[in-house]
Amino acid sequence: MEDKEIVVITLEFEDGESVECEAIGLFEYDEYPERTYIALAPTDGEDDEVYIYVYHELSDDEFELLDIEDDKEFDKVSAEFERLVEESVE
Repeated sequence: MEDKEIVVITLEFEDGESVECEAIGLFEYDEYPERTYIALAPTDGEDDEVYIYVYHELSDDEFELLDIEDDKEFDKVSAEFERLVEESVE
C-alpha cells in the first residue's frame, strides 16, 4: 500500500455541530459525468458513517463541498461508493 497524504476536513452543520473527517477519496459516477464526489469518514472512529458530497474545485488550493439535494442521485451515488469499496477489498 502506498503512503498518501491524509486530508482532514471539518464539516460544519446548520445546527452548529462540527465534525472532523478524513477524506477517503474522490470518485465519479457515469450517470452524472459532470460531477466529482468526495467520501468523508469522521476521524473519531466511533461509527461507520460516511458523508458523501459533490466536490467542486475552485482553484488549486480551494474547493467547496455541495450537498447532493436530489434523493435519487444521492441513493445512486451512495450505492456506487459502496460498490467501489467492496471492489477495493476483493
